[in-house]
Amino acid sequence: MLSYTLVVILGTIITSVPVVAFPGFPRLKQLMKIDALNPADLNNIGSDAADDSFELIGDLITLSPSNLTQVGRDVKELLMKSGSPESDVAYIDVPALDSTACAQDTCCVWKYIADEMTDLFRGESGRCTRWARMAVRLGFHDAGAWSKATAHRGGGADGSICLTEEYTFQENSGLEDMCLQMRTWYDEWHTKKGFDISMADLIRKQNLLHPVVSSEMGANVATVVCPLGPRVRSFVGRVDSAVPNKSELLPSPFSDALDLIRLFRDKTISPHALVALIGAHTTSQQRLTNVTRAGDPQDSTPGVWDVLYYEETYGSVETPERVFKFPSDVALAKYSVTAKEWVSFLGTAGQGHWNTDYASAYIRLSLLGVNNINQLTECTKALPARTEEYKNPDQENMDEWLKSSQVSLTSEEIADRIELGGIVDINNLLAGSSEREIEL
Repeated sequence: MLSYTLVVILGTIITSVPVVAFPGFPRLKQLMKIDALNPADLNNIGSDAADDSFELIGDLITLSPSNLTQVGRDVKELLMKSGSPESDVAYIDVPALDSTACAQDTCCVWKYIADEMTDLFRGESGRCTRWARMAVRLGFHDAGAWSKATAHRGGGADGSICLTEEYTFQENSGLEDMCLQMRTWYDEWHTKKGFDISMADLIRKQNLLHPVVSSEMGANVATVVCPLGPRVRSFVGRVDSAVPNKSELLPSPFSDALDLIRLFRDKTISPHALVALIGAHTTSQQRLTNVTRAGDPQDSTPGVWDVLYYEETYGSVETPERVFKFPSDVALAKYSVTAKEWVSFLGTAGQGHWNTDYASAYIRLSLLGVNNINQLTECTKALPARTEEYKNPDQENMDEWLKSSQVSLTSEEIADRIELGGIVDINNLLAGSSEREIEL
């Protein structure tokens, strides 16, 4: 066991010069090897049209082109892969919250909600916090509890995960705190301030006539708050449901690749889209799949939306001992139908490709079970700006923690610190800091 001096910095964020790279990732030679896999055609790997879905969903299935609103046409293009799923459109001159101008703009209140979410989702290190990661997972679990086979029963992106006992289902373990936070936001903005927002939109960030606090809004705010994350086009206006979604429609971390592909095809989500969506694990620290290793990350840069997860899960770079790989993720990385798309996300060229594919896939996921797509409002402008360049201020210290999977009070303290977006310094003493010898 190695001994180090631990200093947990509780002060202000350490600033650093932004670097366009994998955040703090020291293995540049390994990255060069990955890039050499397909130097000319990296973006085309795994692009077989047969493995993509162009299927329409919701009310778009039956509406004629002449009956589509602008949003209906835009979403139809996105589902058919002919529109851009990312956008940097900004909200200029935001009206005062209590003004008539704000009341007349559906997206205005969402801007204020998104700003409040951002404060919780971003830590002092600049990384996204456990709250952001839970918000992304909540969006997945609310929308993903839908299938073509069970569509007649309802389900999907309807906020029911936090409005009913659905959050107590085994597959939703660990989301209790996030649902409590969503209820807090819902009570603040809907009940106390009187805005017509839905829980379904809070989770996804969407709205009816005015925004409803939606789990989907939360997921998209969280994604772009994570450094290097995409700015996914966001629509509001979903309708809440007080009926819990059917259980057992979500994947297991122990599923094999074929079962996962079948499960997601029944959600209109293709193998390519599945590979893109699963990459959200790049920010994760698992706690429930193996409780003896609670807090261990799924790649070497937890809290950062980078492609290191794809590299370490695939095994194309050296992976520290503490990195925890879900068996289901490894299965997808190696399966013939999904491996080519997985490899297309590796290396420096993979980030932009993955962000675009993720945004496209998440738009589809976030609209499952939504039967008023044609009446939604696009509020992408309410999202915070993306962070396109980032370097971890404490990656060297995190690397020391990552070297061993040994569990101790100190290793757990470091894991907790990282989950909150804090800065960890193992070697240096700063004024006002306490030090002690530890075993990682």
